[in-house]
Amino acid sequence: MTVSPPGSSTSTLNETTPLLNDARNDPESHESLTKEVTPLPMLQLLIVCFIRLMDPISFTQIFPYVNEFITFLKLADDPSQTGFYSGLVESAFAITQFFAIYQWSKLSNKIGRKPVIMAGTIGVALSTMYFGLSSSLTDLLVSRAIGGVFGGTVAVVQSVVGEMTDASNQAAAFPIYGLVWPIGGIAGPFIGGVLSNPADKYGPFFQNSVFQRHPYFLPCLVAGTIALSGAAIAYLYLEETLHKKPLDGTGNNLVDDHEPTLRELFHIPIIRALSISAFALNFNGTGFDVLFVLFCYTPIVNGGLGFLPSTIGFILSSSGLISAALQVFVMPILLKRVEASKLYNIAISAWPISFAALPILNIIARRGLVQATGNLDLVSNIMLWATLVFIVAMSRIGGMAYSINMILTRTNTSGPAALSVSNGVMGCSMSLARIASPALASSIFALSEEYHLLGGYLWSLCMVCSSLTAMGLGRKISRLSQSSLTHYSRKK
Repeated sequence: MTVSPPGSSTSTLNETTPLLNDARNDPESHESLTKEVTPLPMLQLLIVCFIRLMDPISFTQIFPYVNEFITFLKLADDPSQTGFYSGLVESAFAITQFFAIYQWSKLSNKIGRKPVIMAGTIGVALSTMYFGLSSSLTDLLVSRAIGGVFGGTVAVVQSVVGEMTDASNQAAAFPIYGLVWPIGGIAGPFIGGVLSNPADKYGPFFQNSVFQRHPYFLPCLVAGTIALSGAAIAYLYLEETLHKKPLDGTGNNLVDDHEPTLRELFHIPIIRALSISAFALNFNGTGFDVLFVLFCYTPIVNGGLGFLPSTIGFILSSSGLISAALQVFVMPILLKRVEASKLYNIAISAWPISFAALPILNIIARRGLVQATGNLDLVSNIMLWATLVFIVAMSRIGGMAYSINMILTRTNTSGPAALSVSNGVMGCSMSLARIASPALASSIFALSEEYHLLGGYLWSLCMVCSSLTAMGLGRKISRLSQSSLTHYSRKK
C-alpha cells in the first residue's frame, strides 16, 4: 500500500492505513511537544459560545408551555393525548436536525463557516417566531422542522472552535464551550415559563394585542431575538476560520485538507468508535434528563419522589450550576494531567452509578414517609437530599464527556475539511440519540410503574445496562487513541 504525503493530491485509505501522522511532520504535535501555549482567542470563543446558545434555548424554551399550547389550540379531545402531540412536536426538531447536520458540514467546506453559521442562526430565529404564531398542528410541526434543519449548523460551530484552537490550548477552550448547553438548558425553560401567556400573567400592557391572540408568541419572540442578535454579532465580528494552510517548500499544504466521504470516515476505526460512543453518550444523558424529571414528579407510593414542579426546577437549576463549576474549574485542570481518552472513560463511568442510585431515593422516601403529615421525618429528609446531591453531581460528571468527545474528534482529524465532516457525523449520532432516547426511556419508566416490574425499578436496570455498554465503547476509544493525529488520505 502506498500513502501519499499529507499535502499531495492522491493517497489511499483502508483499515491498514496508519491512524496517525508522524509527529515530527505535524505542526500541532511539535507545538504540544515544545509545551508552548498558544494564546486563546477569547473574544472569538465568546462570540461562538453566544451564537451556540441559539440551539439549546430554541430547543428547550417550549418545554414549560408546549402541553398548554396544544390544549389552547384544541388539538386533543382527550387530555391523555396531549403528551403524544407534545412529544411529536418536540421530536420534529431533532429529526430534521439529524438529516441536516452532515449536509451543513459539507457545505461549510465549500463556502466557509461564517455564512453557514449566519444562515443557520437566522433560520432558527425565524422558525422559533413562527412557532409562537402557530394556529394548527401543521404550523407547530413545520416550524419545529424548519428550526431543526437550520439548527443542524451546530456541528459547523463546533468546527470553528476546533479551528481556532490547537493542542496547547484546547483544554481551556472546550470546557468553556461546553458551558453553553447547561446555560441554554436553564435559560430556555426560564424564558418559556416566565413569558408564556403574558396577557393573563402581566395585565393590560399585553392585552388586546398579538400576545393575547397568540399567548405563546412572547417567549418565542425573545428566543428568536437572541438568535438574531447572534447572527448580527457573527456578521460584524466573527472571523472566518476556514483558511488555506501554509505551504511547504514544494508547494504542498502542510496539513492534509482532503474532505473524506462517509465511507472513508467509517473506515477509520477511531472515528467510527467516537461516533458510536457519541450516540451512546447522548442516549444515556438524554435518558437521564427525561427519567430524572419523571422520577421526581411521580408520587412516592408509585416509585418516585413526589416533588412539586418548583422543587424540580430548583434541582435542575442547581445541576446547571454544578455543571458550570465542573466545566470551568475542574475540567481544564484534569485535562492537563490526564489523557483525554482516559478522562472520557472516567466521565462516562459516572452514568451507571447515577442510574443505579436513583431508586435508593425512593426507598429512603418510602421508609421515612410520615403518613399523618405526608412529609418525611428529619433523618430521612437529610439522607434523601444528601443522596440527591450526590446523584446530580455524578450525572454532571458524566456530562463532562460531551466536551471531551469534541476534543477527541478534533485531536483525531488532520485538517479543517475532515474536522467539519467528522463533527457532522458526531452531531448526527447525538441527534439520533436525542430522537430515540426520550421515547424509550419514558416508555420503560411507564411500563415499570404500571406492572411493578422489578419492584417498579426495571427502568433503572435497563439504563445501567445501557451505560455499561457505553463504558465498553469508551474503553475501545482509549485503545485506539494510543497514537497521535489521525491520518486522512485522498483517493487516487
